[in-house]
Amino acid sequence: MNSLIDPALTILRRREVESLTGLSRSTIYARIKAGTFPPPVALGPRSVGWRLADIKAFLLAPADYRVSG
Repeated sequence: MNSLIDPALTILRRREVESLTGLSRSTIYARIKAGTFPPPVALGPRSVGWRLADIKAFLLAPADYRVSG
């Protein structure tokens, strides 16, 4: 069943992002503010997540990553 899910549409929660990147919560949010980490997407009034495709793009070159747009 997992093979049917489009990875571009997969949403990761903060703990998954922390695990994949090795970054702490405070570092993630500091880098978001600096424009050097993908911003989260709102999932509800009090919850956010990150697109797997955005995290993969970040992991390709973390030191050079800049938010486009």
